Amino acid sequence: MHEEKHFESSDLVRDIVIGMADGLTVPFALAAGLSGAVDSTHIIVTAGIAEIAAGSIAMGLGGYLSGRTELEHYKSEEAREYYEVDAFPEKERAEVKEIFAHYGIAEDVQDRIVDELSKDKRKYVDFMMRYELGLEQPSANRARNSALTIGASYIAGGLIPLLPYLIMSDVHMALIVSVIVTLAALLVFGYIKSRVTGQPPFKGALNTMVIGALAAGAAFGIASLFQKA
Repeated sequence: MHEEKHFESSDLVRDIVIGMADGLTVPFALAAGLSGAVDSTHIIVTAGIAEIAAGSIAMGLGGYLSGRTELEHYKSEEAREYYEVDAFPEKERAEVKEIFAHYGIAEDVQDRIVDELSKDKRKYVDFMMRYELGLEQPSANRARNSALTIGASYIAGGLIPLLPYLIMSDVHMALIVSVIVTLAALLVFGYIKSRVTGQPPFKGALNTMVIGALAAGAAFGIASLFQKA
């Protein structure tokens, strides 16, 4: 027996990826950069926690606004379709028939399908939203859930590179451990993300780790240059 399996939580995964990727990378780069300029883990932890707090709020707010915009756009287009169904029924009918014609369905069959669809205005409009405009109705809680998921993922990711600075007093040793732990976390995160989304897992893991390493290396190098200057 063939069992079809399709991934249906793309919004949730997208929000986790956005929050976790930035959460792992930005605080990691900040901590690495400060490690090249200061000799106190307390300063690095304080700055890191402040960045995580600000970053999670900013990212969460961005997710909320994006979710609200998506919902408002859908509602606006839906209202327009309801108006056009009443004001220009023949035009809307022709547009729906064009969709079926694209799939090679005979014109007499197109007419019968449109006749059946148009009996229920709500389903008629829903069909046009999906197949004419390519829009899926967002969940009413999309904005809130997106904000919470992105914010929480950012915090979870951001705490990982700071942990060595919380338990160690030597900045350089904490930096080394932070690099190892964070690169390992980026590798695992990239692997899981790629597996879930159907991408090559090892390639995705490597790409994610390299991006994080480049960001941290750039921040550390810039901070070291300013310290010498």
